[in-house]
Amino acid sequence: MNEIFKGFLSQLNDVESLEVVSSNIDTFEKLIPLLLKRVHPNNVHILASILKQSLLPSICEETNEEIDQLFTRIEKDANLLFDKNIQEKIKEFTTKRFERDKQVVIDRTSDISKLVVLMEEYLNEAISSNGSGTKNVLNIREKIEAININENGLEALTKLQNELINAASLIEKEMSTVTDKLETGKTKVQELEEKVKTLEAELNKTKIENMKDHLTGLLTRKAFNDEVKKIESSYKRLNTQYAVVFFDLDHFKKLNDTYGHECGDVVLSTFGKILNKSIRDLDIVGRYGGEEFIAIIHFNLNRELLQFLKRIKSIVVENSFLYKDKKIKVTFSAGVAIRSSYDTYENTVQKADMLLYKAKENGRNKIVLENGMEI
Repeated sequence: MNEIFKGFLSQLNDVESLEVVSSNIDTFEKLIPLLLKRVHPNNVHILASILKQSLLPSICEETNEEIDQLFTRIEKDANLLFDKNIQEKIKEFTTKRFERDKQVVIDRTSDISKLVVLMEEYLNEAISSNGSGTKNVLNIREKIEAININENGLEALTKLQNELINAASLIEKEMSTVTDKLETGKTKVQELEEKVKTLEAELNKTKIENMKDHLTGLLTRKAFNDEVKKIESSYKRLNTQYAVVFFDLDHFKKLNDTYGHECGDVVLSTFGKILNKSIRDLDIVGRYGGEEFIAIIHFNLNRELLQFLKRIKSIVVENSFLYKDKKIKVTFSAGVAIRSSYDTYENTVQKADMLLYKAKENGRNKIVLENGMEI
């Protein structure tokens, strides 16, 4: 086995190296089928995008910056995904992000514990200080009750007067100290309340960001499926009618090859905005993966559903997508299935997917409904 061939083998990943040994691959001709099993170069960019989405955003800003820096390198050279060191780095970031996010939440929520401890401290001091002054007053009362006015009463009263003055001064001093501490405590409590509010806002923001696809602003596939559970519950209780619509941009690979992936991202983002602005509050739309989108559209009458579909088709077909100084024509195919026609949501999705591929096989640039109608 010559040195050049050995050099090629050293660049294989662990799985490929095992297959070389088990299949007794010892020539370049035998190596070619193994290499062809790798992800197609045109799909590497999509794979990198999916990996980035799974890691971002993180609550920890430091982690976001590190991941961004890594994927900036990968976006310039997507084949870095096959580099063992890069793969280890991605694996490391996956673990690091989880640990750092968990630590950020622990650190920030510790402010709530500090609030409780602080309030306990100041209240205990107030009770303790007030108790000391009260004890002095009670001692003086007992002495007053024991005085016999007829026997050197003036002298005893004078002495008690001094003790009363001292006790009053002590109580005044103690209460002044307590008041100052409570004022300080009040300020610290307010500061902690603000921190807690900020933490709550940041956590809500992160939750919302994690639900949205970073490129299109639509729901991620996971977030979409979570929302479907609520819609299904409503469907079963109230029999709310809805349709599942699968969209797929036509010839998207060719568009990427012709104008570049940046242009492809602009088209995906624009198409996502068109869908998002066309739905109503009850409806949801998400990015299913790559150039595929999925929507749930509620309707009472069939013509309402048809109006929605025709409106989307009209907007896309009658306008051009703008990328830099280029006007690009884009079309899409879609499949539509009505929930009430099937036993489960999953069966409805499968049917919509089948109708989408029927639309693509029959020439693209069309929407196919389960009743055979085409738009």
